[in-house]
Amino acid sequence: MTTATWPLGVSLTSWDYLWRTTPLHRRELPGAEADDAAPALPSGVSTERLQAAGDGVGTLFRRRYRARIRNARLDAAALVARITDDPNVVAPTEFARFTKVHGGEGPMQVGDEYLVRMPGPWNGPVRVVARTPTSLRLATLQGHLEAGQLELRAEDDDGGGLCCTIESWARSGDRLSRLLYQNLRMAKEVQLHMWTSVLERAARVAGGRLTGGIDIETHRVDAAEDAGDGDQVDGRRRLSDPSAKRMLDELHDKALNFEPGDPSTFTPERGWKVDQYCQLLPPEPPGDPVPGGSWEVACGLMRNYEFADPSIVRAVYHPDRPLEERDMLLEAPFLGMRFHFGVRVGGVRDEVRDVDGRQVRVWGWNYRTLQGHLEMGQMDYEVWKWLDRGDVEFRACRFSRRASVGNPVVRLGLWLFGRRQQMKFAHHACERMARLTEEALAGGSVPAGVPRAGDLIEVARR
Repeated sequence: MTTATWPLGVSLTSWDYLWRTTPLHRRELPGAEADDAAPALPSGVSTERLQAAGDGVGTLFRRRYRARIRNARLDAAALVARITDDPNVVAPTEFARFTKVHGGEGPMQVGDEYLVRMPGPWNGPVRVVARTPTSLRLATLQGHLEAGQLELRAEDDDGGGLCCTIESWARSGDRLSRLLYQNLRMAKEVQLHMWTSVLERAARVAGGRLTGGIDIETHRVDAAEDAGDGDQVDGRRRLSDPSAKRMLDELHDKALNFEPGDPSTFTPERGWKVDQYCQLLPPEPPGDPVPGGSWEVACGLMRNYEFADPSIVRAVYHPDRPLEERDMLLEAPFLGMRFHFGVRVGGVRDEVRDVDGRQVRVWGWNYRTLQGHLEMGQMDYEVWKWLDRGDVEFRACRFSRRASVGNPVVRLGLWLFGRRQQMKFAHHACERMARLTEEALAGGSVPAGVPRAGDLIEVARR
């Protein structure tokens, strides 16, 4: 039914856009991350499914729409109260309509959620995160074209009029949105039409008239250029980039997007994909691990996530924090786009196990997916040394399934490419771990008759 309204909505919107007469005074200025970042969320506000500016991609835009209203019958508090009673009184309803999807009856309250329905695939879920007598603030949720916050506020001026302001702090929600906004500029003009129309209608609701047109000021904070694939893959590579650091720090308040438990319960019968990989590394003499030998080298590579192929996944984390307390921002470049996922280390182990009557020294850790990740699940990495023979192995085990994704284009991409990329990452990780271990051992000899590192001896997928 919604799709059927797209042609009419787009036509009415385009006609209104072309024939509007309100003067628009537009200017764009360079911005700074420190000055133009989104305001902090009030304490106690839920961050579940929140799509913060740090979760977006590309340039941060701080945009302010400001209009002065003369001869208004309502003061600032009365105007905002009217809007929070029913935001559709100021929405251009032939183009955008607010529908409450979570929350009680009555005016907007903190925690209420709305779906802003628009023609085309532009529906935007938002949550009310702040409310005062003269202002309200919304934050975008997963699936929105943008990632950030927007605030509407009104104030009484000394001349008996009103000043109404809409201010947003946002990045594009994903790479497709970035293309529409920054490159094709389609979404940018849609957004401008939306919020200038809201101000025009706010003037009518207040019983007054706009004076001097609408002032639109944009501060643009360009994202730092990504470093090359081989640069600092030890996790410090992009901490100098304020955008990457902010996205990483925002992971602290995010919860897991699944309920962890006994890994043996995450089975294909319950809808989980389970993968196991075992990669031979250069062997050592029998007994405890040799100082500086294959097992220790592999443990070091694994601790710093250096086994991951940076052309598939890069990691950003704070290397000075203990491994068991680590949050990691994973960056996945794909088809000219870059996706960000948050994971959290869920456990570190160093133990001797008895496996089929043989003893094996095991060191390893796992990470688990956070809210906003496209998948749900856990990835375990371990280095094994069989004490009786000296064989050394790198092992990886994963259980996963797709998370709920609002963007239909991203859902299609996951369906087409997600599984292939999963397997590609694992195979490259095994090959890279073997190669880096051999290189670190400076070409140490491998006894005759023993499989060489680089031979993938076991791949189990279900």
